[in-house]
Order: sequence, then C-alpha cells, then structure tokens
Amino acid sequence: MKNIVIAIDGTSASGKSTNARLVAQALGYVYVDTGAMYRTLAWYCLQKNVDVHDAKAVTALLRKWKTRLECADARARLLVDGYYPEKEIRTAEVSAAVAQVAAIPKVREWMVARQRECVQFGNLVMEGRDIGTNVFPETEFKFYLDASLEERTRRRSAEGVNENLAARDQRDSQRATAPLMVPLGAMVINNSQLTSDQTSHLIIGEVRKRLAGKK
Repeated sequence: MKNIVIAIDGTSASGKSTNARLVAQALGYVYVDTGAMYRTLAWYCLQKNVDVHDAKAVTALLRKWKTRLECADARARLLVDGYYPEKEIRTAEVSAAVAQVAAIPKVREWMVARQRECVQFGNLVMEGRDIGTNVFPETEFKFYLDASLEERTRRRSAEGVNENLAARDQRDSQRATAPLMVPLGAMVINNSQLTSDQTSHLIIGEVRKRLAGKK
C-alpha cells in the first residue's frame, strides 16, 4: 500500500458516508463507500431471487456475477454487468437484506480483495465497518465514528428510514467474520453533538498534522 488510505469506520448512522465524502473532497482523495459494495451484492441477490439467508446460494452467485471497479467523479464504484445501481441499492428492501449478505465469510473475503484493489485509483478515503481492522489494518490514518443510539435513530428517521439500529449494531459487532470494533490506534470521535462540518474538520486536521510530521 503506497498510496494513503484514510479509514473511517463506525456504527450505523454515525455519519461515516457524509464525513468521508467531505474529507475526500477537502484533500482531493478518492472516496470509497464499502457499504455500497455490499448493498450492490444484496440488490443483485434480490434481482436474481437468491435467498440472502442461504450462504451457499449467495456464495455461488458471487462466483458468477460479472463485476469491475471504476473511478468516476473521484468515487470508486463496483459495477455489475457494466451498471452501477446507485438508486436501487438505497431501498428499504436492500437495507433489510444487506446485513445478512455482509455476514457471510466468503462474501467478506471477496469484498475485502476488491476494496484493496481500489488503491489503483490513488489516495483513498474509505468508509465502512472493518476498514481499519480488516481491509487496511496497516494504515496509520484510522478514525472511528460513533454517536448515541438516540441521535443515530433521529438521523435515520430524518432520512425517512425506520431501522432498528440497536439490532444492527449487535449483528455487526457479534458476527464471526470481521466484527465491528474500534481499530487499534484509531482516533474515536463521538459526534452526537457535532455537525458534519465539525466532525470532518477534526479528521482533516488530524490527517494534515500527521502528514506534516512526515515531511
């Protein structure tokens, strides 16, 4: 890994996506939403009528689907059959299926390999749930975002999404493969009382300070 990777992990609705985009834009890095990759597989399973609770069936589909990575508008994306289902992967149906798909060990193994390949696009800001622990544990730029359950639920509701975040947190933290946890050496930011601008400025400031120390 020669390019810089900024890993932003955290719980659901902790602001990972918004802040990762802001940090990537400020630094001129490529933004990688790893959750979108898992959502793309969940969407594809639904399209092909594959039961997301059937690990063997999902794994079999994973071996057959035709994908490629591309970088467009400073964002890395996973295309299926040359198509990026940007809107389709944000439906309630896909949201309900993605946690099941993401818990399958073979799926995570495949996804981690693709996510590591994203360094071909340059310096990255990568957000997810296991970036600093599993995808790029060697990076020195690790951040973990969190907020109170009440605040995170409020944020989801404001997006028009009704999701049981406590149950999602439990599933993510207790899964056998790459569970959600604070990466070793990560800067933990509780942004319950912070705006996205305030949170991203904390991250950007810390990254710039560490980069300056290298010169």
